[in-house]
Amino acid sequence: MRQLRIASRGSMLARCQAEIVRSRLAKLGWNCELLILRTSGDRVQQPVSEVGVRGVFVKELEDALLGGRADFAVHSMKDVPTAIPAGLCFPAIYQREDVLDCLLSWSNKTLEELPSGARLGTSSVRRRSQLLHYRPDLQITDLRGNVDTRLHKLARKECDAIVLAKAGLDRLGWTNRITQILPVTVCLPAIGQGALGIEARQSDEEVCNLLQALDHADSRRAIEAERALLSALQGGCQVPLGAWAYLEGDRMYLDACVCSPDGTDYIREQGLGSSAEPEELGRQTAQKLLQAGAGRVLQLVGRSVASH
Repeated sequence: MRQLRIASRGSMLARCQAEIVRSRLAKLGWNCELLILRTSGDRVQQPVSEVGVRGVFVKELEDALLGGRADFAVHSMKDVPTAIPAGLCFPAIYQREDVLDCLLSWSNKTLEELPSGARLGTSSVRRRSQLLHYRPDLQITDLRGNVDTRLHKLARKECDAIVLAKAGLDRLGWTNRITQILPVTVCLPAIGQGALGIEARQSDEEVCNLLQALDHADSRRAIEAERALLSALQGGCQVPLGAWAYLEGDRMYLDACVCSPDGTDYIREQGLGSSAEPEELGRQTAQKLLQAGAGRVLQLVGRSVASH
């Protein structure tokens, strides 16, 4: 039987996520080995928004796929740009875990309990903008590094609190470190947050057919709706856009917001459509945001999108 090579970033969380997929495939009788790669996003020290390269956490993994050094790659879907290189595809969207953000504070204070002027660490403009909308008195400080690095910075009290994706902490077994799970009324998640995408070469039918056994249909539909919204708004991972698609029976809801970097301009809409047409729901919700004035907010971060 063919041995498969999984491309992964080298962070503790990325390895953990790749191991989840490897374990599932092992139960199907397949032997896989990890190919650990360092991406542009791992190498740079400045904020990702200043790097100027799309897909800074996935490009080297995709290059390994296209070059034949790896058979498939495991990504956090929130890191994947809307444009996928020709010749690659996503045979599987793994079952999505918790989409929410969470707060960790060394004093065990919740977001509401943090004192005025408290230092809250995050590298995400999406989190920054929504948290400043909710608590404009906070001092948001840039926080770079992998999950374990950020936790060490919190332990050293470089910040009063930090905000991370709950799914990552859950996968690492660190759920008990969470002070507060942030509701979507305060902070909508990133596009694709909580979901793992498994990317492969379209031409490798054997691998694509194998990976399809790991695909979770409802998670795929939700991700398709969110990514269609992102594409319609011409956004990226460093745009102050939050969104969450979820299913209730055969209906799908899509909550989304666009917020200015300082949190003062906040536009939020909800779309409702058929779960059979997730991408159409994403496009319709994007238009609702634009008609409500999201275009002027996006212009602040260098995006220009016309409503139709």
